[in-house]
Amino acid sequence: MRNILIIGANGFTGRQLLKDLSAHKQYNVTGCSLHSDIFPALENTKKYRFIEVDIRNEASVKELFKAICPDVVINCSALSVPDYCETHHEEAYLINVTAVEQLANLCKEYQSRFIHLSTDFVFDGKINERTGQLYTEEILPAPVDYYGFTKWKGEEKVADICCNYAIARVEIVYGKALPGQHGNIVQLVMNRLKAGQEIRVVSDQWRTPTFVGDLSDGIQRLIENTANGIFHICGDECLTIAEIAYQVADYMKLNRALIHSVTTEEMQESTPRPRFSGMSIEKARTILGYNPRKLKEVLLDWNSIELLHIYFENIQKVHIFAPKLRRPMMNQRLQLHNTAYFLAEIPNFCKSCCVHVHWFSGFI
Repeated sequence: MRNILIIGANGFTGRQLLKDLSAHKQYNVTGCSLHSDIFPALENTKKYRFIEVDIRNEASVKELFKAICPDVVINCSALSVPDYCETHHEEAYLINVTAVEQLANLCKEYQSRFIHLSTDFVFDGKINERTGQLYTEEILPAPVDYYGFTKWKGEEKVADICCNYAIARVEIVYGKALPGQHGNIVQLVMNRLKAGQEIRVVSDQWRTPTFVGDLSDGIQRLIENTANGIFHICGDECLTIAEIAYQVADYMKLNRALIHSVTTEEMQESTPRPRFSGMSIEKARTILGYNPRKLKEVLLDWNSIELLHIYFENIQKVHIFAPKLRRPMMNQRLQLHNTAYFLAEIPNFCKSCCVHVHWFSGFI
């Protein structure tokens, strides 16, 4: 059994990895975060260990490695808000560079494979926009803001120190956010439109949006693959932020008239951002077999069982049946620790899928 340590396990990506990896019997998973587990499991259903650790505290991180002896370390933690990083240089460098350097040194000492998450913001966005060329892993970084600069320097620390590592650059990660987590562009647009609120989005910034479930799959492939280096683990289509918003409106049958498309200049963002940062996944596709879904495919499946994925800690159990299929849709028990959150989603789910929901209290 391999010991997996997920740093930043309360975050959006970290939580997905915690759920997915702890479902595999070959992994002994430990999650850690600055704060306590946002969804503590009942003791008899817990499939992972959770430890509060401040990665800025060198002694605490050393004790963490000593306790876990990890075979694989996945670093999802970062100070990732560009506007905040631009005005808090010291804090951003401490978390995105200094702490990463210590993790890399400890991974080298413990002979752990280090999978470090980075960003498309290491690029300046000045690649030829007219041809639509995507950034490959071989193109040298040239960040335009301090957040991108610190992530680039963090990448350099990992590559210089570690013997067994993978740097996974990710981009606009989206999915169904859980309570206590930061939102994402798809969730934000959806929530605003459902509430009948207008939203402004830029029409001249291009990204390759990444479904969090696909990102988790890519990271799991990097766990099992021994290849070192940088991998772009993102979506396979390059869209403007406005195009993302309009797809959300169209596929979720929401009012697209509430979306106002503006230029970067009109948005008046306080921190510069790369205009075009679409990344190529050909390397990941070839070496890892990584094959992400398109945004429209995820949106069409948004209310499905797969995305009602809060099943790993429980208070209630749910059986969902699709009568048209004349068999259980997945014949699966969903273990839910946050019943109120799930109940809020059930009406929309039932309308879209025409299913019957049967509730059971206690354990099955």
